[in-house]
Amino acid sequence: MALNDSERVSETGYKQELKRSLTFWDLMIYGLVFMVPIAPFGIYGVVAQGSNGMVALAYLIGMVAMIFTALSYATMSEAFPIAGSVYSYAQRGINDSAGFIAGWLILLDYIFVPALLYLVSAAALHDIVPELPLVVWLVLFISINTVINVIGIEFTARANKIIIVLELIVLAIFVAVGVFAIAQGVNGAEFTFKPLYDPNEFSLGLVMGAVSIAVLSFLGFDAIATLAEESKGGRKAVGNAIIVSLLVVGVLFIIQTWVAALIWPDYTSFENADVAFYQIAEIAGGAWLKWLTIIATAIAWGIADALVAQAAISRVLYSMARDRKLPKILSKVHPKFRTPYISTILVAFISLGVTLFFANRIGELASVINFGALSAFLFLHVSVVMYFMGKKKSKNYFKHLVLPVIGFLIIGYVWYSLDSLSKQLGFIWLAVGIIYLIFLKLTKRDTRIDLDG
Repeated sequence: MALNDSERVSETGYKQELKRSLTFWDLMIYGLVFMVPIAPFGIYGVVAQGSNGMVALAYLIGMVAMIFTALSYATMSEAFPIAGSVYSYAQRGINDSAGFIAGWLILLDYIFVPALLYLVSAAALHDIVPELPLVVWLVLFISINTVINVIGIEFTARANKIIIVLELIVLAIFVAVGVFAIAQGVNGAEFTFKPLYDPNEFSLGLVMGAVSIAVLSFLGFDAIATLAEESKGGRKAVGNAIIVSLLVVGVLFIIQTWVAALIWPDYTSFENADVAFYQIAEIAGGAWLKWLTIIATAIAWGIADALVAQAAISRVLYSMARDRKLPKILSKVHPKFRTPYISTILVAFISLGVTLFFANRIGELASVINFGALSAFLFLHVSVVMYFMGKKKSKNYFKHLVLPVIGFLIIGYVWYSLDSLSKQLGFIWLAVGIIYLIFLKLTKRDTRIDLDG
């Protein structure tokens, strides 16, 4: 008789504490919200210039690249339907120490992502309403999201549905207005395949450099795996949600950037690449569309994306804390809402501190996040190979060897393309983690659990 997911959690040495309430659709929407369907609004100009105008191609390659990592997540989430994401997968796929390092690296991504999102959104709204200090917007965003996440993942899921609908409406408005503008030849616009492939401008090295930026818009699909112990859709629900959400958001990225590129074909003439998309929106529909896209971006990042990011990191902290890799109090579950509320509140305070510290250094904060995510993905692919090919002696070489190796090579290339600052800060974080791991081993404070699952 097949075990249900709660029984499979018990089989791995844990007890089912978190509330199972999320369906496949809840998980998929969670992933979409985390990746932000309108994410290209904020970085369009940089990607367009970096790809010589082939911005749609950059996102297409980025989506294909991330598919291999999504497949590895799906494979491991089916084998281990537990919270912790790559921390739990590396722990069981490689060994306990590798699991800690992978978890430590993904912490670098997850724990700083909410801070980055709050900071970008607060800065945008501060420009619109300069009378309100930046810190007021930060406290407002953080407080709203913390309350929602403590109340429960079901409430978070309901909020996600509302927000994703609003984002898709804004996106649909931009695309509709944009297509009409193209048909009218606004700003010299005409339909062409150049945003997808321009033989006169194409250079593999150049486009891949842009991909290293564009691919970061896809980060977040992996956070679905942190909700494995709150899913009620069966052992394949998490993996299916990861793959479907990645494909859906990838298509949306390609459509919106293609339309934008046609409206402003000369990517070398942006007045300011950081706000290029909003300039394009204004050309297509006027000032109202410009402000609509700006406000939508601020809300999508500061509320929606930060909301799910906070939920994700609290689950990783919870998972590591119950293994005593972090203070045990972080694994405390709220008696009524059945959420890891101590971890959630801690993330709120960390986010406030980080936003204040990096207020004028957003670039440095983003660099740290990129290093953590991509490094953790490398551990993930190794985990698939070592667990299935090594421990389970799998004969499915394509699924358990070829696909994760391809994923490792792709992520390795993107990781290699990171700037020197991100690597410097990332290795400092890694060194601190290794020292802390040694401390745990010497003091025997980490819990010994059955890792054969």
